[in-house]
Amino acid sequence: MSSDLDSGTILHAVDDAAGYIAKICFKTGPPRLHGVELEWTVHDAASPSRPIEPDRLRNALGPHAPPTLDPDSPAAPLPSSGTVSVEPGGQVEISTAPRRSLGELHESTTSDIAHLDSLLGAAGLVLGGTGIDPYRAPAPVVDTPRYRAMRCAFDRLGNAGRTMMYSTAGLQVCLDAGTADQYPERWATAHAVGPALLAVFATARRHAGRDTGRASARMAAWHRIDPARTRPAWIPDAGTADPVAAWVGYALAAPLLCVRRDGTDWSVPPGITFADWIAGALPQRPSTDDLDYHLSTLFPPVRPRGYLEIRYLDAQPAGEWIAPVGVLTALLGTHRTRSAALEASEPVAGRWTEAARSGLRDPELARAAGTVLDLALRALDRTGLPPSTCEEIARIVARRLAVARGGPS
Repeated sequence: MSSDLDSGTILHAVDDAAGYIAKICFKTGPPRLHGVELEWTVHDAASPSRPIEPDRLRNALGPHAPPTLDPDSPAAPLPSSGTVSVEPGGQVEISTAPRRSLGELHESTTSDIAHLDSLLGAAGLVLGGTGIDPYRAPAPVVDTPRYRAMRCAFDRLGNAGRTMMYSTAGLQVCLDAGTADQYPERWATAHAVGPALLAVFATARRHAGRDTGRASARMAAWHRIDPARTRPAWIPDAGTADPVAAWVGYALAAPLLCVRRDGTDWSVPPGITFADWIAGALPQRPSTDDLDYHLSTLFPPVRPRGYLEIRYLDAQPAGEWIAPVGVLTALLGTHRTRSAALEASEPVAGRWTEAARSGLRDPELARAAGTVLDLALRALDRTGLPPSTCEEIARIVARRLAVARGGPS
């Protein structure tokens, strides 16, 4: 496999694409950097079920508005370097700059959230606190060729794609893959603990004015849109097998969501995979830039992007995002903790559907979650967070686990 391809190189062989994916998606080295992507639904403060117009959101964000909302915006970073994006349903997202300590990430991100709150508050807007819009049915706010092609592709499989695009809000945790001898275990652990952590931190039960009956209607929607691009790239039987081979196979076998071209129609015939494209299924062969873009249209629970982007968590209530971030950082921190977390998660490692449906009402998930969180709390002092933040995380976790024991939520 060749891995020495430059940006824009035309791909003539699957082996070249495989080498390129391996090079850009798994960058190894001692784990040092931490980041988050925080996404929220946005609501009128006085009437949360009122639709949010694009102009109102653009004016509220001012110079921080992204080009998808205002092509002439400077898209200035927030004061602590976070960048703002707006999703197709008007969800606002902060993507942080990578930080060398979790304490620094917590401090800078809290500052940027406060600034965003202030901007929106001046326009009579507030951020939501759950993983799916509890008030409004799915409706578009931002429209681009990419989003139109996504909607077209997902509509073939039902209405879950529109729910995902226009109504959901998630928390993504970004952690280094680790050294060559660490990353298979870090990759496996990030997946294995996923169902238990999804259950613990589920916030997406109410949607569009009704009780869905699901712990995470957000994750349930993701599961239904297109399994070829949303299923996990790791399965429990794989253990700590080579994640590079798993991800290369996943990416090349995934169907194209769209192909960038002049004009507004980026749609493609259904069922054409990236491997098919290399083999000549479309008139013009793809480049490495096209492969980069294709990788951005894959949405598994854990996505390698040179680091591990952990995508299975719902948006959290105000001020509580640090709890799942701290828990995941602690669980992935040492071989001893990873090994114990893998063992504790083994009975539930593939139970994504049950986690989204039942959360901690599922006894097996509740048992695994208790063990995994105990491991995390005992390792929090090695994450670089100050004692006061560790104590706050412990309180949040205790409150979430109380739900499984019949206590107040």
